[in-house]
Amino acid sequence: MRMCDAFAEAGHEVTLYSVPGSGEDPYAYYGVRNRFPIRLVACPDYTPSGYWKRAEDIRTLVEDGPAPDLVYGRDPYALAALGDLAPLVYEIHQLREDLSPVGTEEELLRTPRLERVVAITHALAHDLREKYAALGTLPIVVAPDCADPPGPAPAGRSPLPGRPDAPRVGYVGHLYDGRGIGLVLQLAERFPSIDFHLVGGTDEDRVRWQKVCRSPHVYFHGHRPPAELGSYYPGFDVVLAPYERKVYTWGRLGETGRWASPMKVFEYMSHGRPMIASDLPVLREVLQDRVNCLLRPPEDPDAWAGALHELITDSSLRHRLGAEGRRQVRERYTWRRRADVVLAGLGGPGNRPTGPTP
Repeated sequence: MRMCDAFAEAGHEVTLYSVPGSGEDPYAYYGVRNRFPIRLVACPDYTPSGYWKRAEDIRTLVEDGPAPDLVYGRDPYALAALGDLAPLVYEIHQLREDLSPVGTEEELLRTPRLERVVAITHALAHDLREKYAALGTLPIVVAPDCADPPGPAPAGRSPLPGRPDAPRVGYVGHLYDGRGIGLVLQLAERFPSIDFHLVGGTDEDRVRWQKVCRSPHVYFHGHRPPAELGSYYPGFDVVLAPYERKVYTWGRLGETGRWASPMKVFEYMSHGRPMIASDLPVLREVLQDRVNCLLRPPEDPDAWAGALHELITDSSLRHRLGAEGRRQVRERYTWRRRADVVLAGLGGPGNRPTGPTP
C-alpha cells in the first residue's frame, strides 16, 4: 500500500492486485493519500498450486484491462505468470526456499523482461548474488524500507494509560519470536519507575506474553491499524527495536534476521523518537551508534539497561538522536524517494534518479 501510494504520488497510474483482507477500508486502514484501484484476488488454498491458480487469475484480469507498462511485485508466482506481458520488477525481502517447483525463482530471474530486482538490504543483495552466481550479474538495486514524515497528530487521541509523571518506553510491532519481547519485559522488571507500552501483536501472542509478564507497569495495547500508530509515537520518551539474531515471521514459517529492514525502525526515526536497537550487521546498514540511535548487543540485558538509563537521564542525548533520525528519514528514507529510486531509468513520470543507487 505504501509503495502504491508513492507510485501514484509520482504520477503513475497504479492498480494493486492483493489477497482479500479483513473487509476494512484499506485506504483508511493504512492511511494512504492516493486512492488507486485495488483488485482482490483470493487464493483457493495456501499451497503452491493455490498460488499458481491465483497467479493465473491475476493474469486474466490484467489481460482484460489496458496493457501495463510495468509489473512490480513481491509475488514470484504472479510475476512469473505475467512475465511475457510487460517488463518486470521483482522486490525481494528474503531468500525464498519455499517455492514450488524448486526452480521457480531462478526461472523468474532468467526471464528476459526482468528489468530490476529490488533487495531491501545489502546483506540480502549479497546472498542473492551468491545463490544465483551462475546467472551472472543480476540487475539489483538496494532500497530499504521507509517511512513518511508524520503529519499532525490525530485529533482527540486518548492519553496513554499509566502514571502521569513516569517516563514512557515504547515498542511498536509484532510480538513474534525473535522480536525481543522477553528483553523488553526484563527491562520493565529492572526499571519499576518507567512505564512500558507494547503496541501490536495478534491476540494469541499478546495473551502469551501477558501471562509471563510480572510487571504491573507494562501495557499491552494489541494490534492497531497503521493509520493510528502516529498517535502513539509522540507519547514515548524512548523506543526499542530489540531484534534477536534470529527473527521469525508468523508461525515461525520463516527466519529473516540476516536480511531484515524493519519498517518500525524508520517510523521511530521519522517521529524523532530516541531509539535503542540491536547491534546487528544488517541494522548497521542504516543505524549508527550515538548518531541516530544507541546500539547494544541483543543478548546483553545489562548493556540495554545501561543504554536505557543513559537515555532516560540525558534529555540532550534523547533530543540529538531523535533529531538526527528524523533528518535522515526526510532526506533518505521516504516512500516517495524509494519509489523514484526503484524505478529510476525505467521510463515514465517521476523516475529520475534522486541520488546514488547502491
